[in-house]
Amino acid sequence: MTAGTMRDIYVMANGLRHHLIARGKPGAPIVMMIHGLTQQAHVFDAVAARLARQFHVYCLDVRGRGESEWGPPEEYRFDVYVRDLEALRDALGIERFALVGTSMGGLISMYYAPQHPDRVWAVVLNDIGPEVAPAGLQRIMTMLTSAPEAFTDLKAVARYYREANAPVLARRSDEEVLEYARWHVRRDDTGLYVWRMDPAIRRPPAQPAPPPMDPWAAFQAIRAPVLLIRGAESDVLDRSTAERMVAEHPRCRLVEVPGIGHAPALTEPEAYEALERFLRECAAIG
Repeated sequence: MTAGTMRDIYVMANGLRHHLIARGKPGAPIVMMIHGLTQQAHVFDAVAARLARQFHVYCLDVRGRGESEWGPPEEYRFDVYVRDLEALRDALGIERFALVGTSMGGLISMYYAPQHPDRVWAVVLNDIGPEVAPAGLQRIMTMLTSAPEAFTDLKAVARYYREANAPVLARRSDEEVLEYARWHVRRDDTGLYVWRMDPAIRRPPAQPAPPPMDPWAAFQAIRAPVLLIRGAESDVLDRSTAERMVAEHPRCRLVEVPGIGHAPALTEPEAYEALERFLRECAAIG
């Protein structure tokens, strides 16, 4: 498999069939990329294609999203996601990997790394930390529960994303937003475009499941080097929280992406250059 080749992989892990996209050369240092709450693996296409020139990159569809199988609604929670990731690592025969997680994917990484320290050589947290700002959380939950269930065409999906994610998509062309929309929906039997995810995810329980461990304790227990990427306009990761993370973890460094909210795409020059440099440095010493 050459760096530019994209390969779909389907793996049974923790009782469900999971979909991953693989790029890069087997034998190169492995990077696992994990998306946000309502996203799916293709959200990383552009950045993964660039990283694949140096790394063996996997992009995961978390259970219930993309092409991964849907699970019981009560199992859409972090302790299950962490078990999924460990089962996938084992099924794929991966000894060690770097974890790159956006938002929810960052929290999965943050909880996985201290539980499996010998398996992780680097952690990248994209616009997420042990504390989520209340305003950002409320915005996400409102968007999650109030989003239209179906659209008549892809342009309508793209318009929705433009309006709902204006601070994030400010730098993206109409063509890029349309491509982003394309991967997040599918056509149903009536010809309408519906979300490429389990509808149960958009109906969160009144009482969310507790995290698998205290978030700050989990973050502080990560043994691997940590790169924290923050959108300078983020309403999810406050700057004060980011600064505390750097102060409380001796191997954590912070990079901010100007003019971007929650969350950077990692293709922004400031984000990508920091990401690539960090992974190269950690791979050399890991």
